[in-house]
Amino acid sequence: MGLSTAQAGIFVAPQGNDTYDGTQEHPFGTLSKARDAARRLPPEQRHIVVRGGQYFDTYVELTPKDSGLTIEAALGEKPVFYGGVPIQGWEKEGDTFFSAPLPAGQEKAEIRLLEVDGYMALRARFPAEGTLTHESVFDVRWLSSTDGGWQRKPTRKELTTLCYKAGDISGGLDVNSAEITVYHMWDESCIGLAAIDHANQTLTFSSPSQHPPGAFNVNKYVIWNVREGLTAPGQWFHDRTRNRIVYWPLPGQDPNQTRIIASTRETILRLRGTPKRTVTNVTLRGLGFSVTTVPLLAAGFASARFDGAISLENASACTLENLAITHVAGHAINTRLNCSHITVKGCEIAECGAGGLYVGGENNLLEHNHVHHIGLSYPSAIGIYRGGNNSVVRHNEVHHTSYSAINYGGTNNVVEYNLIYNCMTVLHDGAAIYMFAGKNCILRGNVARDITDSGSYGASAYYLDEQSDGCVVENNLSLRVNWMFHNHMARNNTLRNNVSIAEGDAKITFPRSSHYTVEGNVIFATGKISIEGIGAVTTWKRNLFFSQSGKVECISLDDYSHVTVTDGAPGDTQTADPLFVDWAKGDFSYQSNSPTLALGLKPLNVRLESTCSSFGSGKP
Repeated sequence: MGLSTAQAGIFVAPQGNDTYDGTQEHPFGTLSKARDAARRLPPEQRHIVVRGGQYFDTYVELTPKDSGLTIEAALGEKPVFYGGVPIQGWEKEGDTFFSAPLPAGQEKAEIRLLEVDGYMALRARFPAEGTLTHESVFDVRWLSSTDGGWQRKPTRKELTTLCYKAGDISGGLDVNSAEITVYHMWDESCIGLAAIDHANQTLTFSSPSQHPPGAFNVNKYVIWNVREGLTAPGQWFHDRTRNRIVYWPLPGQDPNQTRIIASTRETILRLRGTPKRTVTNVTLRGLGFSVTTVPLLAAGFASARFDGAISLENASACTLENLAITHVAGHAINTRLNCSHITVKGCEIAECGAGGLYVGGENNLLEHNHVHHIGLSYPSAIGIYRGGNNSVVRHNEVHHTSYSAINYGGTNNVVEYNLIYNCMTVLHDGAAIYMFAGKNCILRGNVARDITDSGSYGASAYYLDEQSDGCVVENNLSLRVNWMFHNHMARNNTLRNNVSIAEGDAKITFPRSSHYTVEGNVIFATGKISIEGIGAVTTWKRNLFFSQSGKVECISLDDYSHVTVTDGAPGDTQTADPLFVDWAKGDFSYQSNSPTLALGLKPLNVRLESTCSSFGSGKP
């Protein structure tokens, strides 16, 4: 909750002026001026009150000199800081399009996000839907991250060349403007073009991709920011040859009477300390942040090389509360380098080109946040990411993510009571909750529902990956997710008291894993149930499996290959209908004659629906 406008503080308002004195009657016009004034006060008196309205082209850096500062919205008001500038001077181009120059001082900017009338406008895309298929081949074996990645290191030519199909690329494609997304398995590369060779049907990238095109037998790509991609009203592109923004207005829309904001800054607010002196006890509350850009580079797994609208490094004991961060090309919040005791709570994070909450480090708390529509431009991005040590991620709602919803590895972390749905919509080999190298972590009381396996490496509900050791996955629900547990190169972990309900075949997998305990789990499938890597489990206890098709099978593995298939449930696992009261309507309690009672299994008490405020999809 923001401060009352009658309370003391340093005031900022859109109609203010930096020549004023910062009082409520005479507020400053910029946050940077208010910050400078706050530095002259003792830490316990450093309060900035931000009046509602729009603040454009904002960039503010807080250093250790700003420790103790609180920046918050005035009570009942909604200030929004933009990392961009309004575009004006629109001129008609032909019968359909309008174009405008970049504002003075921004002529060299590369615009990668446009907000039009409060919406994140759709960037020109070719093809309009789906992807193109290229013909590049890279048949080198991937060994795993722990084993060093590719069996043979790709050459620069392999990382910068794509062979396209005849007829897919027109002779008039503008190399200066075009950007290409090459899809891999669990990440993607968005890079520029240096050249097109139509005679040999090759594209040459301006910088190396993360993996060679064709790796993992994935041959998909998309071209952005070209006139050929303008196929419907509401789309735009940055014509870099002419250095103009081109926009196709919606019916009845006059660009000169519409608020159109182009992204020019990668970060709006940065907290930057040093290894010896951190930024401490900074509070941000009730503020809005919107419209940022990103550099043109292959951003790596999870698009982790990008920055956030709010970025922290060498920061401690800071609180980010009730923020609204939307329509950003990069991440919403990003931490790097020695961050600890960071609290992020009650925030609305929506419609991000890359990731949501990228908050890692020591002793952090992320709770009651609503994170959704993530990875709109960079599908390897993740809803909640980073990890670290001794941190808690709880009671968040994460949905509509192109890749994993939560990825929070590290040591002694707790991920609990989160609601996750509609994730893994684009990429593969991820999960609702994924953990790489988790040590003694707990995944508890979460709900993962309605996740579709789009093929190849697949999508699961709960995934303990390479080097995960000593973790406990307990009291979680998997609903309409056919692959409840995936465990890869992991050991000494426990899966207990979880419930999985799959429409169709269900599976649990343990490739290259060992010393697992599987106890007290209920698995219900309308199809068969498969357990792959049965030798990884040393203890089976009080589990109840039920296949409506009547088939449960156990599969032994040699590396990733099936060796033997045995019919029947493993260990002392019982096979009987658990007799839910009505799982289809969200009632997971058991009938009075359920076999779960004799096993001492208690029903889960979980929520399946949102309790967060609604937010649109970003489309007008």
